[in-house]
Amino acid sequence: MLLGNFLIGLREGLEAALVVSILIAYLVKTGNRAALLPVWIGVGAAVALAACFGAALSAASAVMQFKTQELFGGILSIVAVGLVTWMVFWMRKAARFLKAELEGKLEGALSLGPVALGTVAFLAVSREGLETALFLWTNINNSAGAAEPIVGAFLGLATAVLLGYLLYRGGLKLNLKRFFTWTGGALIVVAAGVFGYGFHDLQEAEALPGLKAVALKPGEFFQQFGHAGDWMQTVFQGVLNVTPQITWLQLVMWALYLVPVMVLFLRPPSGGAARPAAPRTAAAAKS
Repeated sequence: MLLGNFLIGLREGLEAALVVSILIAYLVKTGNRAALLPVWIGVGAAVALAACFGAALSAASAVMQFKTQELFGGILSIVAVGLVTWMVFWMRKAARFLKAELEGKLEGALSLGPVALGTVAFLAVSREGLETALFLWTNINNSAGAAEPIVGAFLGLATAVLLGYLLYRGGLKLNLKRFFTWTGGALIVVAAGVFGYGFHDLQEAEALPGLKAVALKPGEFFQQFGHAGDWMQTVFQGVLNVTPQITWLQLVMWALYLVPVMVLFLRPPSGGAARPAAPRTAAAAKS
């Protein structure tokens, strides 16, 4: 889970870091440094909200019985995948206009006072924060131990903050379109595992049938490699949510998500057909 959660923290964290850097850069360039405080307060409130949301999910899950916990985890896993999928496609489409959109909102908020500035920053960051908290919680909840997933998430977020700072200072040139394409594709692979595991949770909660209809047994396959097999099992489970036993429903839902979503994501954006060149007039031809 360390690598998978690192990717989630990096991708989601960099989006939030970009938002913050755009807001701060605009205020500094326009000579409104006094307005930085409410923006930072809004950012801090958004981070606190995401942390409280994650803690509330953990606390609610801890007091549940096993079947209720699995039902709760399965539903939230599917919801988290839906939100992250929407975010991946939205970011791909809106990345070019993100700066102009945020600066326009910030310009309007400047005339309304510090509360409006803080609200713009809070709303811009809290969306990313809540999505990140939900997706990380589902990954951590599905793992055998919580230490590695949490470490991976914090390393990803710390890297995102560093990259955001370097981008703001101009010390790093990053092809954001390429970055979000590659990380978006990798995140879809991670999300496919979470999606399939969410249905496995629903089977364990007895909300769906077929728990004993096992399609694959990766655990038995990796056992033949001894200690190296244990390591490979850990890596595959951490990145792809490849559990020791995979039910047919889990496998089918994994494929039904991964294949069409990846095809749609990698498909070039549809553009209007190129207009044919206008025919040259006789007069123009003579000139």
